[in-house]
Amino acid sequence: MSDNSEKLFDMFPPVSTEEWKAKVVADLKGADFDRKLVWKTNEGFNVQPMYRAEDIASFKTTDTLPGEYPYVRGISKHNDWLTRQEIIAPSAGESNAVALEVLNKGVTSLGFKVNDAADVAALLEGIDLEKVEINLSCCPRHAVEIAEALVACVKAKGAEKHFHGSVDYNPCRPAMRHGKALDLESVANTAVTLLETVKDVPGLKVLSVDSDMLSNSGAYIYQELGYALAWGADWLTLLTEKGIAVDEVAHRIKFNMGVSSNFFMELAKFRAARMLWAQIVKQYNPAHEDNCKMHVHASTSRFNQTIYDSHVNLLRSQTETMSAALAGVESITTTPFDVPYKTPDAFSERIARNQQYLLKEESHLDKVIDPAGGSYYVETLTVALATEAWKLFLECEQEGGFMKLVAEGKVQDAVNASCEKRHADVARRKEILLGTNQYPNINETAASKIETGHACGCGCKDKEEAAGGKALCGKRAASDFEELRLATEAAAKRPKVFMLTIGNLAMRLARAQFSTNFFGCAGYEIIDNLGFDTVEDGVKAAFEKEADVIVLCSSDDEYATLAPEAFKLINGRAEFVVAGNPACTEELKAAGINDFVHVRCNVLETLRDFNNRLLNK
Repeated sequence: MSDNSEKLFDMFPPVSTEEWKAKVVADLKGADFDRKLVWKTNEGFNVQPMYRAEDIASFKTTDTLPGEYPYVRGISKHNDWLTRQEIIAPSAGESNAVALEVLNKGVTSLGFKVNDAADVAALLEGIDLEKVEINLSCCPRHAVEIAEALVACVKAKGAEKHFHGSVDYNPCRPAMRHGKALDLESVANTAVTLLETVKDVPGLKVLSVDSDMLSNSGAYIYQELGYALAWGADWLTLLTEKGIAVDEVAHRIKFNMGVSSNFFMELAKFRAARMLWAQIVKQYNPAHEDNCKMHVHASTSRFNQTIYDSHVNLLRSQTETMSAALAGVESITTTPFDVPYKTPDAFSERIARNQQYLLKEESHLDKVIDPAGGSYYVETLTVALATEAWKLFLECEQEGGFMKLVAEGKVQDAVNASCEKRHADVARRKEILLGTNQYPNINETAASKIETGHACGCGCKDKEEAAGGKALCGKRAASDFEELRLATEAAAKRPKVFMLTIGNLAMRLARAQFSTNFFGCAGYEIIDNLGFDTVEDGVKAAFEKEADVIVLCSSDDEYATLAPEAFKLINGRAEFVVAGNPACTEELKAAGINDFVHVRCNVLETLRDFNNRLLNK
């Protein structure tokens, strides 16, 4: 190219943010900019519809490289995360057989649930402990003996220098899951014993921060991050006060974090987490800056998984896996799609593995480090999330630390409040679960595929050991709708909903579609129609089909005359519903018409009411 070649960008003058916004406001034609385009998140900050270089000009997060303090861009100079599979089998021998099989299928990290130290050797038989990461999850009361057994296995194979893995010592689990008491002095003493037990195996982490428990219980992203930081800081404080060097403590902490389907927000969460954690550890004056690194394992969410239309879980977990991979975590568990209703089978586990292989082998995400670095949007989200999480972290510190708040039930209260809010948002379709509260497969049944009798697997069977103890709710977002729909399946007669479509073509089609989705969420049989010339014809056809619910679908202008006519003809022989929220609603209510379905309805409560009427006849 000639040196005298025209520079094309010189032909376009720079456009200021004010000019862009003026153009947007003009296109909105009088609509409020903030109400229409600004996303008011649950994380405590608003997201703008556009970001520019000037928005991140003052950020220090853009000044570092991957592997450099404060590690916002990653703790290493590569992104080859480990693919982890949780091994579920009835016995240690069977678990070992499954593990050996999946290691031949590309898995590089294994997770086992174990509560008997005698099983550890059998679990690891034939596994190369220098090449495969081993993670043992157990009840906290068994952690020391299991760590001893694992260390013995590692030493027996001479793998001390190259072994990597973890023993999940999480003393908060019984308190958060079952409302049990939490003794901080006992926690600290056990942790000291654990650190002494594993001192000869530098790659073995034994101090867990299982914030995935919070994520899977409905916590918002900033809550998971803020509480995770406070949890980790508790380990630093408890053990340095016992005389253990901060380098040794920080090096032994492993963060097990969840990933929800909020793609960019989750990506930003991990970047913010590394940055904040590095600064927290730095305040303890470690001898080596490397010990400020945050070691993170990510697990895709269970909170948003569904029983109905369960293959949509694959779309959710793929998005979540991608967030974690692009964010630069060290290992990922992709939760199989059938976890909500059964023990994962060979098919669902294979698909879960393949979801990660797809991102590695076909999308090559493991070949790129922090591709979001410098993105105006992601950098802004990173700083905004860090700000909100830091506020929560400071609140925890001021009130005595994370574990103290868990012992008092305050963490559980806060997360359960978020869970309740999210369930309310699902009930009103402010939060969408495809196939559950929106666009359901109305002919699907699920009762026959649900396995019963699942235990938590941790050996803690007494759920109310501590008087007044508080536990995390743990209900999946879809559970209320699933309960509703399973009740419909169990009923002697499946209710029929008839769409009485009449009048304005566009409006009747739109409202029939809306009503089909609305009542389909309860698993009712839907009878749609092309349209009727008269209300009388429509009512007659509905009774011929033995409809339990007749939904009038027309335009607002026509409801004033059509709805009273239909209501009179039906005469209480079926439930009558008007699709919409017309201006004449009060007049229709005065005439005795009480049921309306529209976008402002609480879908769940409305359908519960219909279930009570229809299933109890």
